[in-house]
Amino acid sequence: MAKANSSSISARVALKLRDGGPDSVNGIAEALELSRTSVENVLGVLTASADITRTTVAGSGVGRPSRRYELDAPAGYVAGVDVGKASIRVVIADLAGTVIADHAGGGVGTVADGASKLDTVTLQVKAAFQEASLPLDRLRAVGLSLPGIVDEAGSVVTSVVIPEWSGVDVGSRLAVALGAPVVVDNGVRLAAVAEHELGAAQLVDDVLYLSVGNRIAMGLILDGKPRRGRHNAAGDIGRLAVRGVDPETGEIRWAHGTGAAELFQRVRDDEPAAIQELAAFTEELAHSLATLIMAVDPGKVVVGGGLSRAHDEFLVPLGRAVSRRIRLAAEVPIVGARLGDEAAAHGALVHAFAHASERIYGIAGMTVPRITPIA
Repeated sequence: MAKANSSSISARVALKLRDGGPDSVNGIAEALELSRTSVENVLGVLTASADITRTTVAGSGVGRPSRRYELDAPAGYVAGVDVGKASIRVVIADLAGTVIADHAGGGVGTVADGASKLDTVTLQVKAAFQEASLPLDRLRAVGLSLPGIVDEAGSVVTSVVIPEWSGVDVGSRLAVALGAPVVVDNGVRLAAVAEHELGAAQLVDDVLYLSVGNRIAMGLILDGKPRRGRHNAAGDIGRLAVRGVDPETGEIRWAHGTGAAELFQRVRDDEPAAIQELAAFTEELAHSLATLIMAVDPGKVVVGGGLSRAHDEFLVPLGRAVSRRIRLAAEVPIVGARLGDEAAAHGALVHAFAHASERIYGIAGMTVPRITPIA
């Protein structure tokens, strides 16, 4: 019992220093309502075994110089990695949760086989550390976001985008290559986590995150927690949301453009056929979204993915079309994602801090820090 209590006090003291900044023994004891002796004992252990450092500050009065303690944030790093066909994005945060590096490199779409795709991810993580002049041997943990159904243990159940990874424990293999634990989850679920934790849906307990880009996918936050579902497939609506998507990959097929960017350019150029195609797509998606809203009753809908950047051409008409279909006492806000293309990587970062905290800090009971993206 005494050991458990000591561990709890260690976490409280470490959290106070991580989230509240440097402080003295007296300041910590007063803030946490602990005895000075308890705090001194815990700090003695933390300065010897964890990333807490002590500095001596000379005072202006008579007496011994004061001692201040703080978290040595650059002592270790945590990476969030978002893997896609077109690109791999890596964000790196220090132990305080401040993102200090953001790297984007080539994706795995043109890489020949599953093993080579894993090698590509490893190389991009190493390139991100090298680009930021950070020592790779200080990497404490990695959160990995990827397209596919991922079980609670982090294994890839199936992925139509990266089929070679279906049934593979990707995290364990990357952990060996990077020398740090790797935790894995679905990319859209992690994007929803990021928007909930530090994006457009903060302080909202029930969030529906809809990603509309090359594909359509959904992530759910219910009662403040990401929803997985019984079969880890909650949100896998890509091939059901609208007609005309590729039945195998779920990719959106456009008749008047090779991709959304070309279609939107034609819309902006006032091409009637492109305008009609986008309007029909928006109306059909609005029907599916309205059905989801009535089933879930979220506090907010956040729309991410490439199409969310087309505010006037897509996001505003989508909101109007949804409003015509639902009848609720209060309107459900439909807003664009704040983190854009970086949402899944930041969600992966949150995931790493949440599921590998003891490996990151060497202290049981540490919570996720306040992640601060690069401005």
